Amino acid sequence: MLHLKRRGFDLGCIQIPEKTAMPSSSQVQQAWQNDAAIVLPQLLRNDLEKYTENIKESHILMQNVLRTCDFVPFLEQTPYVERIQQNFFIVAASPEEHDEQGIEKVYFDAFDQDEDDVVAEELWCKASWLSFHDEDASLRFRFSWGMEGYEDVSADPLKQAWAGKLCDVLFPESHIITNNATILSHLSSILSKKPSFVERIVYFNAPNGGAQFHHDVERGHAGVVFAQLSGSTFWLALAKPKLMDEIISFVTNAKNQQAIASVLPQENDQQTLKTLCHNREDLSCHMEDPDHELVEALIDRCPEFIAHLVARGHSHILQAGDVLLLPQRDLDNCVWHSVFTLGDTPGEALSFAVR
Repeated sequence: MLHLKRRGFDLGCIQIPEKTAMPSSSQVQQAWQNDAAIVLPQLLRNDLEKYTENIKESHILMQNVLRTCDFVPFLEQTPYVERIQQNFFIVAASPEEHDEQGIEKVYFDAFDQDEDDVVAEELWCKASWLSFHDEDASLRFRFSWGMEGYEDVSADPLKQAWAGKLCDVLFPESHIITNNATILSHLSSILSKKPSFVERIVYFNAPNGGAQFHHDVERGHAGVVFAQLSGSTFWLALAKPKLMDEIISFVTNAKNQQAIASVLPQENDQQTLKTLCHNREDLSCHMEDPDHELVEALIDRCPEFIAHLVARGHSHILQAGDVLLLPQRDLDNCVWHSVFTLGDTPGEALSFAVR
């Protein structure tokens, strides 16, 4: 049995999902085309040994950022400064006081070694908390370019490529995804072209942390590759239509009314949720609303609903070396996913969007 706890909410004990075998290429393609998450178990086992020292360095960086709430001072030290100076230079740093989850954003320009010319500007890496909860020490390091919240993955492939190279420089273990022949083969077959890995995020999910149910749809993205490098995480993942099916099935079952009342104590909220479940279009629109509290209370804070999803086969456990592919076709069919940290120590993971 697994005991799930996230951001102060005790979400109960659930059965451990069965281990999966390595899927065939046809199974991977079929899963992606059917908007289903699929695990590639222990695909990275041999690669982890190659990048052991880099993963240790990254854990030390994470601990230093947690300890000091600073980021850029550590990039100006060995081993980072030597690697950065080969193709990048630090332009500025922002304490991100406008963002309660932001710790520090560091801006870079990239230059061509041969020509000594600047080839990409406004690149950045931002260190952030994953949540506002005091007992969740989870961090993420996100790489992109331009004005945050307005950047467009399709607008400037060159800057996105250099933002990816910056991720390689600060976290060389990123090559575990980008140079993996099996991942490249699967995605090339799915996309009918060689994939690009953009909008990269390096996660450190800590105990009591993880991500609430969400999707990663963005224009120009086909999906996400998630690689567990250390530690372990528990996932719930299913396409939006199936998640809606499960919500409707759970809410309309009279046996679950007490469980729903435990997370939505107001009767009018319970009734509104029931009403939403009688109209799929209304339910779908509510799920896309930034303030989707009625559904959020159910899918993120109700132990009985989480147990329901597990019983229906929508859960996965990722150990170090495992890869999870998450199709993100569009808002109507994307794979929604929720993450829980397992164990007593933070684990490192890579989450790269696929273009």
